Amino acid sequence: MAVREIKKFGDPVLRQKVQPVQDFSAETITIMEDMAETMEHYRGVGLAAPQIGLNFSMVVIRPGEDFPVFEFINPEIISCSGEETDVEGCLSCPGVFGEVPRCTSVRLKYQDRMGRPKVLNASGFFARIIQHELDHLSGILFVDKVTNFVTGEE
Repeated sequence: MAVREIKKFGDPVLRQKVQPVQDFSAETITIMEDMAETMEHYRGVGLAAPQIGLNFSMVVIRPGEDFPVFEFINPEIISCSGEETDVEGCLSCPGVFGEVPRCTSVRLKYQDRMGRPKVLNASGFFARIIQHELDHLSGILFVDKVTNFVTGEE
């Protein structure tokens, strides 16, 4: 496993729409493990492949210390409900924080590292992270959705 460089705001890779993963190989697993290592190293709760310069539909999330790392390949939100505004930040936008409205619960379909189809229901902070990371897969950054920028972490 290796820690990879995080691409920062302004890097064009962060604005690209990703390609679906078709090849579920050892290389895919290595990328997922590097993403998890990078997320942990930088103390993030989620990381999308574009943030390490890769144009693939891959996300890793760890919503808290008591959780494992969740791996989502080719993820797609199939339903969401509720709305809540809360403060977000992003490893690709260091030092920037802002209030972003998000759904309070989501239903996600995705593939695991072996290519098997899965479905996950998430709510609260976990649902917020999923929406934030999936935005990266469409070239959308949280700053595009901020309703109010704030200073410091709240």
